[in-house]
Formats: sequence, structure tokens, C-alpha cells
Amino acid sequence: MGPALKWRTPPPRCPYLRLSHLVVLAALFSFCSGTIQVTKTVKEKVVLSCDYNISTDELTTVRIYWQKDNEMVLAVMSGKVTVWPEYENRTLHDIPNNVSIMILALRLSDNGTYTCVIQKTEKGSYKVEHLTSVMLFIRADFPIPSITDLGNPSPTIKRIICATSGGFPEPHLSWLENGEEVNAINTTVSQDPETKLYTISSELDFNVTTNHSFICLVKYGDLMVSQTFNWKKSEAHSSEAQFPLWAILLILLSGVFVIGSCLAHSKYYLYYHSDLSSWKPKLCQYDSAALHDFSNSPIFSHFCKVYGNFSVSFTCLGGSAHSLDRHFATVCQAL
Repeated sequence: MGPALKWRTPPPRCPYLRLSHLVVLAALFSFCSGTIQVTKTVKEKVVLSCDYNISTDELTTVRIYWQKDNEMVLAVMSGKVTVWPEYENRTLHDIPNNVSIMILALRLSDNGTYTCVIQKTEKGSYKVEHLTSVMLFIRADFPIPSITDLGNPSPTIKRIICATSGGFPEPHLSWLENGEEVNAINTTVSQDPETKLYTISSELDFNVTTNHSFICLVKYGDLMVSQTFNWKKSEAHSSEAQFPLWAILLILLSGVFVIGSCLAHSKYYLYYHSDLSSWKPKLCQYDSAALHDFSNSPIFSHFCKVYGNFSVSFTCLGGSAHSLDRHFATVCQAL
């Protein structure tokens, strides 16, 4: 036929559609015996039954209407079947068998209430003989989300993204760790203008120096899908966490500062004349008492704690002044 016609708008010269929408509504209230509910997913097929048997001989004397909400789907008049344009090439019918129809390749737009109306003649006019309603729910399931590594925005931070598409209704995505929701970044939701299906994605940053187990949870309607991401810190990251580069540099700078302070402010700097060859004999001229006093100074006690190997020359020897003399004699030979 021509363009799609709504139930409420009968086409000219078509007496079988002269039944007004008000009459159909009245029939719904008078004859409806309950609504059947059917749930299907996008691209599946569905069989809708009128739950009424008609013999082949009766087809010329009855009128059969299938409509979705206020729009016509299929009509049978005088044995002739007419399918409306939106359902052409994807709607089959089995009139003798429960007056059923089969809709193929379901779309989200097929969601709605389908009503089957059967009319028979009585005293020269058509009366509603049977009426059945089927509520069809179309669902589009989201596949299990995928989680992808996006690299490291910084040395100790990693970024991952969770995404899924092709579902309906509108989804909500959340990141969970230990049952608690964590903050995500760049969460986006989009809907295809033709299929009406949704796509959702969300990014998450986390610290690589600790272990993690994240759950990406996508909820849509009363359904949900999820994916888990586990991260185990490496030994290299553990070492960096214990001794980060900035801490090592700070220790080295502190050492340089302490040595500089020692040389600049200690009375023993008087024996250093910027010439290593002149510093050696001055060091070797120390007597035992002076060396013992030097080894117990606060400055070199600090060296003993921070630079253990260096302090062997001073406080770590301990013992008598004779042992200090013997040790510095060895130092002098080394110099």
C-alpha cells in the first residue's frame, strides 16, 4: 500500500478500516483478557500470537488487525493480507495457526504493545469477536567491557580505559576497588542516531607502586556487565617507592653540604691549603690526642651514621690512641 497509516486515519475507499480508533479503545476495555509480556533482544525474531484459531473457510468473512500502539502492522480483509511499510520484508504471518505473526530482525523501535483484533459479522455489521494484547520489550545487551592500557602519564601513574558498545537502554559506568567506587576521568556516553544503541567509555589513573584490583561495572536497566583489571607492583617500582630519585638526590646534596660545612667551619680546615700534597703532611703530623678528639667531634659522628665506610678512619676504630696512630699511618701511606 501507500505510506504508513495510523489506525485513527482510515484511507479512502477502504471500508475495512472505517472502524475508528474510539471503537478499538472501547473494545480494549470491554474484551481485553490480560496482556502477555515478551522480552527479546535486538536482531532476534519474535512470534506474536493472537491465541485464536480461524479456519481457511472463515478468512473471507472475518477481519483481522495487528497494530502496534496506534500504528498498523498487518490487516487481513476478505482473505487478503496487507503489511504496512515499516514491517515489509521482515514480517511473516500464519493466520490459520493462532493468527500469529513473526517479526524478524527486531529493532529498538519495535518496542511497544501489539494488539490483535478479530471481527466477525453479526446482523450485517462487524463486531469484535476476540482481542489479545502482547507487550514486547526490546533489549540490547552490552558485551563484556574491554580494558586497555593507555600508557603512563607520569613515571608512577598508569592510565587504563574501559569501554563497551551496542547496548540499550542508556548505561552507567563505575570503577570499583574493594567494593568502593573510585574517581574516573573522561567518562563519555554516546548514542547512534540510527540504531539508538549506546557506547560508553571511561578512563582511570592509578599509582603503579601499589597492588590494585579494579572492577569496571556497566549497568543498563536492571542488567549489568563487568570486567576486572588486576595490577601487581614490580620490584623495580617497590625500590623506587622506597628510594625515589628525589630522595637520593637530596641525600647526595646533603652530603655535599655537610662536607662543605665541615671544611669551611672546622678548625681542622686550617690544615688544608687547597693542595692535596700539602694536606697529606699536615694530616700525618696529628698527634694521637688530637686525632682522638677529632674522631669524637659531632661532625664526624654524623659522618659515621651517614657514610659508614668513610667513618672507619675516625670513630669506627675506637680503642686507644695507639690504634688511631697506626690507622692514620696507613692512611698517610695511602695518600
